[in-house]
Amino acid sequence: MEIDTTRFGKVEFAADCVLHFPEGLPGLEDCFDWVLLADPGNDAIIWMQSVTRPDIALAVASPRRFVPHYRLRVCRHELEGLGLERLEDAEVLAVVSKAGEGLVLNLKAPLVIHLPRRCGRQVIANGDVPVQFPLGAEAAVCKKSA
Repeated sequence: MEIDTTRFGKVEFAADCVLHFPEGLPGLEDCFDWVLLADPGNDAIIWMQSVTRPDIALAVASPRRFVPHYRLRVCRHELEGLGLERLEDAEVLAVVSKAGEGLVLNLKAPLVIHLPRRCGRQVIANGDVPVQFPLGAEAAVCKKSA
């Protein structure tokens, strides 16, 4: 399969690499299928590229890379539909965005992906978790990409 993206040009990928978000994402409810693309200039960032909207790509990162103590706590109903039986089958990613002159991670509404089933969902974390967790100086290398 192939997408002609606005950010990365032509991208080829196998059909079994597609991640399906049955509900879409808030604000992107029409984007159900995504592929993950490595950022060649930054191993901290992964790009989640929409398969159907070549103009939409989200920078995402593992929250634990920047917040080692991060633990996602959610109500069981948040994970319904993913078919998760083992936590080891889940990957948690946080959306990276710009805020002022810096970058932030959305720790309050991360993406949970069931790796074997290739499906995902954005969930809302329980507790006092920031929507905009500022990335410090260690994330300066990310600024050129996000």
